[in-house]
Amino acid sequence: MTTVSIEAIRREHARRRTFAIISHPDAGKTTLTEKFLLYGGALQLAGSVKARKNQRSTASDWMELEKQRGISVSSTVLNFEYKGFAVNLLDTPGHRDFSEDTYRVLTAVDAVIMVLDGAKGIESQTRKLFEVCRERSVPIVTFINKCDRPGKEPLALLDEIEESLQLHAFPVTWPLGMGPTFRGLFDRLENQLHLFERTPGGKFRAPLSVADPTDPKLHNLLDPEVLDTAKDELELLEGAGASLNPEAVLGGDTTPVYFGSAINNFGIELLLDGFLRHAPAPGPKTGREGPVDPLQSAFSGFIFKIQANMDPSHRDKVAFLRVCSGRFSRDMTVRHAQSGRTVRLSFSQKLFGQDRETADEAWPGDILGLAGHAEFGIGDTLTEDPRIEYEGIPAFSPESFAFLHNPDTGAFKRFRSGLEQLLQEKVVQGFSLWRNPAAIALLGAVGPLQFDVVLFRLEAEYRVTARLEPTAWKAARWLPADFSEEAFGALPLPTGAARALDREGRFVLLFPSGWHVDFILEKNPGLKLFLRPPSAQAARV
Repeated sequence: MTTVSIEAIRREHARRRTFAIISHPDAGKTTLTEKFLLYGGALQLAGSVKARKNQRSTASDWMELEKQRGISVSSTVLNFEYKGFAVNLLDTPGHRDFSEDTYRVLTAVDAVIMVLDGAKGIESQTRKLFEVCRERSVPIVTFINKCDRPGKEPLALLDEIEESLQLHAFPVTWPLGMGPTFRGLFDRLENQLHLFERTPGGKFRAPLSVADPTDPKLHNLLDPEVLDTAKDELELLEGAGASLNPEAVLGGDTTPVYFGSAINNFGIELLLDGFLRHAPAPGPKTGREGPVDPLQSAFSGFIFKIQANMDPSHRDKVAFLRVCSGRFSRDMTVRHAQSGRTVRLSFSQKLFGQDRETADEAWPGDILGLAGHAEFGIGDTLTEDPRIEYEGIPAFSPESFAFLHNPDTGAFKRFRSGLEQLLQEKVVQGFSLWRNPAAIALLGAVGPLQFDVVLFRLEAEYRVTARLEPTAWKAARWLPADFSEEAFGALPLPTGAARALDREGRFVLLFPSGWHVDFILEKNPGLKLFLRPPSAQAARV
């Protein structure tokens, strides 16, 4: 076991902040990520997801498919130093079809920034991801984006957060005008006005001037109607008498709310400074025997993501590790809990989108890339203390299914190699029809866009042109772990349903709809079906 002082662990732990950004598609999540990097000094020039061809794409959207479509299809790790903090930022896909990847990321973070479109408020995917955060008691800071465009009134947006999410909203900053009249923000905690100027395309840090709200010169700088409206709204907020309670924020009962415009750099620095003030240092993660203290001397961590071919010229595979306790040092030997083997971690890397550099050490809260270990899987534990094993990361129940064909028999080896890699990354889930194991590959996904990723990556990374055959199945339910094969084969199924096995050989039933699930439960009293494999302790359905 490596020797390291508790004081060193405590010092490095205190300055770590590890968080994700979540939102509905097109709310501005990836743009905000890019602007954080700009203000954190990690980028000199901010890119744009919808940039012209002669401009670069965002640092977080590095995959070719992401560049082509202008959306995030895979979570990305970006780390940078900012005002004494070591920041680990995880950019996540916004589209619901990639919810599973986002869910895995949320197991590795200590706080979340929730981005809302000021014109649309709470949207469906935002609500779904919020519920995942609430389930895991993750603190949330809210950023209301696109205030420079016509949208809902600020007070209406606060009401929507409180009523729709049952979450107390405390506005830390308040907009001066909305839409075309948006000129800046009032910081309620510091009692300061921040007036912004636009920059060309939002590429550079926006110039700002800080003013005293009582300065009579403001009437020369701002439209009097905008100023009067903002004063009335602020008086209304002050009259409510609420104050920001840090404990309520950490407990997930209150969300600090910030306004701004990511594309124009309005309010980004205020949000970043405020978030680092509100967010907690890395907290304990749950192991089989209870919470693991991040300040203990023994190193431990878990794998929450696997990504192959980040560098097309090397064809390697990187396992993303969240450091949970102790100190990581390159070349250290640790126990791989799932196999019981001792492994040496020689190829450790800091991650910045697609770019990597060697990491000699890491501390609780840090995210590392580990290359050269084909045996690592999502949810695996690496530790110096054999008593530590973290809980696994459950899979989502698929809602779309398709057979994957390989029309080119000459490319069969590349096809199998590529498909096996994508299944290990859990881009999709793999199934086989019962008693027909040599049949065409059957894939399951939360949404059909995941299938597009499979086809694209097989062609781009393995030079295989595959073909999808959609099926009518829309739901999967697992049987109990002790369910016998004889009983599985004898179970009467409704028309259109099928028996299958998952990658671990567990019994699964596939159904065309939820009605068929209800039908089989009604006809078989006492039958237990699970949304997730029973080993993941999923809820019964």
